[in-house]
Amino acid sequence: MQREPPQTEEGWYVLHDLRSIDWDAWRAAPERERERALAEGVEYLRAAEAVEDSDEGQSAVYTVLGADADLMVLHLRPTMADLDAAERRFEQTEFARFTERAESYVSVTEASGYTEKSREYFEGDLDEDSGLAQYIRSRIHPDVPDEEFVCFYPMDKRRQPDQNWYDLPFEERAEHIKRHGEIGREYGGKVKQMIAGSTGLDDWEWGITLWADDMTDIKDLLTRMRFDPSSSKYAEFGPFYVGRRFPPADLPAVLAGERVPTGEGEERATPAAASANGTTAADGHAADAGHAGSVHPGSAAEGDHPHGGEAASDDGGAADDGDDEADGDDSDSSGGGPPVGGGDFQEVDDATERLATLGVRPGADYDPGDYGLVFYSDADAEDLADEIEGLRENFDHYDRHVLTGVRAGGGQAAAVSVWTAKEAAETAAGFLGDLPGIDERYGGPLAADGGGGDAAESGDGDAAGTGDGDAADIREQLADEDVYAGQPHGEDVYALALYSEADADDLFDEVAGLRENFDHYDTHVKTAVYGAVDGNRTAVVSLWDTQDAADTAAGFLTDLPEVVGRPDAGDGFGTMGMFYAVKPDYREEFVDTFREVGGLLAEMDGHRETTLLANREDETDMFIASQWDSREDAMQFFRSDEFRETVEWGREVLTDQPRHVFLA
Repeated sequence: MQREPPQTEEGWYVLHDLRSIDWDAWRAAPERERERALAEGVEYLRAAEAVEDSDEGQSAVYTVLGADADLMVLHLRPTMADLDAAERRFEQTEFARFTERAESYVSVTEASGYTEKSREYFEGDLDEDSGLAQYIRSRIHPDVPDEEFVCFYPMDKRRQPDQNWYDLPFEERAEHIKRHGEIGREYGGKVKQMIAGSTGLDDWEWGITLWADDMTDIKDLLTRMRFDPSSSKYAEFGPFYVGRRFPPADLPAVLAGERVPTGEGEERATPAAASANGTTAADGHAADAGHAGSVHPGSAAEGDHPHGGEAASDDGGAADDGDDEADGDDSDSSGGGPPVGGGDFQEVDDATERLATLGVRPGADYDPGDYGLVFYSDADAEDLADEIEGLRENFDHYDRHVLTGVRAGGGQAAAVSVWTAKEAAETAAGFLGDLPGIDERYGGPLAADGGGGDAAESGDGDAAGTGDGDAADIREQLADEDVYAGQPHGEDVYALALYSEADADDLFDEVAGLRENFDHYDTHVKTAVYGAVDGNRTAVVSLWDTQDAADTAAGFLTDLPEVVGRPDAGDGFGTMGMFYAVKPDYREEFVDTFREVGGLLAEMDGHRETTLLANREDETDMFIASQWDSREDAMQFFRSDEFRETVEWGREVLTDQPRHVFLA
């Protein structure tokens, strides 16, 4: 039976050129010849890293440890002719006379169509400017990261009679790739990866290049993957080459046996720093028409190889619990920033407060000293979230990235992005400015005391948690009133509440599909559709154990149909009484009691609205949403005799304690 191969798209051609030094000839050469050789070697490597020979591309040089080679020069170029010229130019240098080729490998970066979303890309169903399309293009035009260590090896898929990868049905191969990629995603931020196909170009079928600042992360990743059937049953590996990157100016130190990088030579050249060929760089990354950096394990671009996998957006990546998030380390390495964009925004002193009004707070979401961007948009939050998803996946590959997402406040959607350094944020601003409907752009340094702005309890994906200091104060106050709040089962809960005007049945079908993905993750607590007991309001409520998971889930939930904000979103103080589990015999009595309490609430100062909603799948599962003018107004009610009496009555009719989550 003829099996279906995956579709692929190719990008830059790749040459791994491994050289050994003829040490006897080097030691015997006159000093004058060695000086000339080093000068020409440094100039060749500098020009290669500056990509002076081509309109675009990347190059890097590494020492090689413990193998038959001493140096590895890595070239990525748009055409085979460019690659051929780069290889031959080295042979013209005096330095080449003291080297012998130990090994070389020719390949081409590729993305393959094993995942459903990537197949949409190959079939032309995606807009070329969509986040996923940009994401895939960035994988075939990658940056060379600045991580210290590199590991390169070739590989094949087996063709043994009982272990023939190419004889497996497409769906079975895709499932292997998906599972394997889930392992790789756990190393996001630690290990970066480039996949290049070499069928018909070299002796093996793929060349795999991994980068990390800690070689044990690469070792751990590969060890885990070796135990996965896609490797243990179907993969064959060639020799491994491990090296350390150094700047071209340190070539003399390498030949002298000194430790490199020395830190005394010129900084690593970048295409922008040393060339006027149109490729720009910020934080050391070359731009490729706005495309972003290196492939990491588990990306959409990975294909028929040991690290293949889906994009995080393909299978509930929202609940990865931050495993794919950058660590936010304030590194000064050139690999820390985002791909080059460039963009203007107004620098303000109240960036901390602006973020706080959107539910993004110091300590819980970022560290004081980070730099934040708030770009307001008049576009629908659903459209904005779809566009920003691809940007966030790209940004996550950079150490300086802290968070990027969509929030809503004051009835307006906003793209927010936080970085550990201003220059990285400035670069990201160029991409955020291209999002639909952007009309106001602000940025500024972030402080520890962000003024506790009021997060909206709107839909549009704004997450709210109980992990910040204000919520802790509230929990402490409520504890004095014997009110259980904020920490179900001993853990903080992070909540999302979205409202929709879509048909309730259609909305339920959409949520059921999302929930199947969410349920694969330990951080998911619950997601359900609720309808107002009195009225037509429909809400989707999702609870997560971590802020990162809730924040990422928001991107998926905002794709639900006809998502709208609640009245008065953007100011005031919101609370949610989550999951009142009512004993079946008391359901009607509970509803009647709520109506009575609602009458009392309507007469209280500062009360705006309170709604009782019931789970469509379980009418005894209730959800109460309230909106107040201020936190103190709400606290007055929670301290009241009426509320205390209601709580006491509730102990008799509820099967468990309700969970109170505060949204501002």
